[in-house]
Amino acid sequence: MAAVTQPVRLEQGRLYLSLYLQPRASRDQFLGLHSNAVKLAITAPPVDGQANAHLQKWLARQCRVAAANVSLLAGQGSRHKAVMIVEPRQIPPALAELLGREA
Repeated sequence: MAAVTQPVRLEQGRLYLSLYLQPRASRDQFLGLHSNAVKLAITAPPVDGQANAHLQKWLARQCRVAAANVSLLAGQGSRHKAVMIVEPRQIPPALAELLGREA
């Protein structure tokens, strides 16, 4: 698969995200753009995969899909991550805005 070039894109029922994570935040939230990625604060620490697991569950809730529909494509041990969400039932407003769509 080619690298994600846009921070947010929707193709053939799949939502692709290029993320920059800020772990150990006070709450989970989208923070806008950081370079060519969506900055996302999460409460989980970056220890033993906890941040990745938390990210997967949180994005699944935001998009109203099963956690199995959220795949980490790149960035397992990095703050920079590429994520794919299959058949999102809802696109969070912060991401819809970046797509140029209404939520």
